[in-house]
Amino acid sequence: MDTTMIGIGVQGAVEAASKYFHELQRVIKSTLLEDNTTQIRDLRLEEVELSDDRSQWLITLGYSISEDGMGIRSVRHYKIFTVDATTGEVQSMKIREV
Repeated sequence: MDTTMIGIGVQGAVEAASKYFHELQRVIKSTLLEDNTTQIRDLRLEEVELSDDRSQWLITLGYSISEDGMGIRSVRHYKIFTVDATTGEVQSMKIREV
C-alpha cells in the first residue's frame, strides 16, 4: 500500500479516535450523568479503513455498557470515527449499527 499521500498512519488515527472518545466520555460523565454508575468497559478496536481517496481513516471502536449496574449483563456499542488522514483531526463520530 502506497502511503505517500497519508500524513498519519493507522496507529495515529486509532490514537486520535481513542483520545477523542475518552475526552467526550469525561465531559459527558461530569455534566450529564447524575448517578455516575454507567461505566464503559472493554473498549476495543473493531475496524479500520482508509477511504478510497486516502483522505480519511474510518476507525470503529466498540465498548460495553452494563445494563444492570453490576457488569453482569452488558450491551455492546460501536462508534465510527472519521479521522483526517493528513492532520489526524477527528472530523466526526457516528453510531455504527450492527
